[in-house]
Amino acid sequence: MKIVSVVGARPQFVKLGMMARAFGRAAQTAGDVQHVIVHTGQHYDRSLSDVFFDELELPSPDVNLGVGSGPHGAQTGAMLRGLEDAFVKLEPDLVLAYGDTNTTLASALAAVKLHTPVGHIEAGLRSHNKQMPEEVNRIVSDHVSTLLFCPTRKAVDNLCEEGFGSPLLGGRLVPIGSLRPETRATADRPWVVNVGDVMYDSVLFHRERASTRTRVLEDLGLAGSPYGVLTVHRAENTDDPTRLREIFSGAASVVRSGLPVVCPLHPRTKGVLAQHVARELTDLVRIIEPASYYEMLTLLANARLVLTDSGGVQREAYMLGVDCVTLRDETEWVELLETGRNRLAGARAAEIVASAEALLHRAPPVRIDPLYGDGNAADRIVEVCVEWGSLG
Repeated sequence: MKIVSVVGARPQFVKLGMMARAFGRAAQTAGDVQHVIVHTGQHYDRSLSDVFFDELELPSPDVNLGVGSGPHGAQTGAMLRGLEDAFVKLEPDLVLAYGDTNTTLASALAAVKLHTPVGHIEAGLRSHNKQMPEEVNRIVSDHVSTLLFCPTRKAVDNLCEEGFGSPLLGGRLVPIGSLRPETRATADRPWVVNVGDVMYDSVLFHRERASTRTRVLEDLGLAGSPYGVLTVHRAENTDDPTRLREIFSGAASVVRSGLPVVCPLHPRTKGVLAQHVARELTDLVRIIEPASYYEMLTLLANARLVLTDSGGVQREAYMLGVDCVTLRDETEWVELLETGRNRLAGARAAEIVASAEALLHRAPPVRIDPLYGDGNAADRIVEVCVEWGSLG
């Protein structure tokens, strides 16, 4: 059975690390599982691509399309063309699409147009805002997929509300070794499976390694001191000068209140920051180069507070026991809001400051509820793929 993973962006590389390990284990036991990696090149800068493959010890991509950046339509079109050619040559039995990027959409569409089944990792997430490109990507990918790998029970419920039918095992987290469906999934009758979050697998696997393999805290003079972490990369924030100014104004106020804030600056933000945000604000926030995965994991694990518009960073913060202010008007990770440890502030300086102060002055949580499975999502996904293949 040949399974092709298509990745192209930083969060997908992180998930691929755990999936590659799980496929390696399956190949040793099943013997007939071949895992192929295709890189679209959506993130092509070394700081957002090569360093992740090196640090996470990922296998080199079998195919690299080298698409690069560009407008959504042009970028997605170039990916579709390249992926179609790759799939024709590779003849996969199943294509795995990860997350909600243009790479996700292109891989799902290219595969289904060739009548190749698709498995969508992180299926069922909804922000209920179709102005977000990511929302459109995830909805379309779900609706052409044969295997829907949901990271949470809420994601399962979202798909049920959209008419996908009954989830396997009633939507409960699937125990490893217990999946015995009677009928094979198809694009018209997909399996909806609660497998947990591969991101949680990665945090559990790498957090101790990260603490011993980077000196980012020492290099920045942050070791043993309270600080905050700011990340901004979504187009809704970086392409809107007003929202970007408000975010940095709010972060600067947090700094003035006594909490230093460090910001690993995403390349898409760097080009517009100097043009639209006053120097007095950016000088207060400590801007650094993009962080590697281990550097970012270490920064998050030791932070007092996180401010971010990233879905991945929201979850990593929670998994590491750090409170978070989300710089968006909605989030697909609604279960985080229900914990009280994540607050939506949008891009309003006053709300960012109020949310930060509320989180900084509350008692620290006594425990972390297991919202994202048990750290074995990758093994579950591989097991479902193999089980599905055996029925065909």
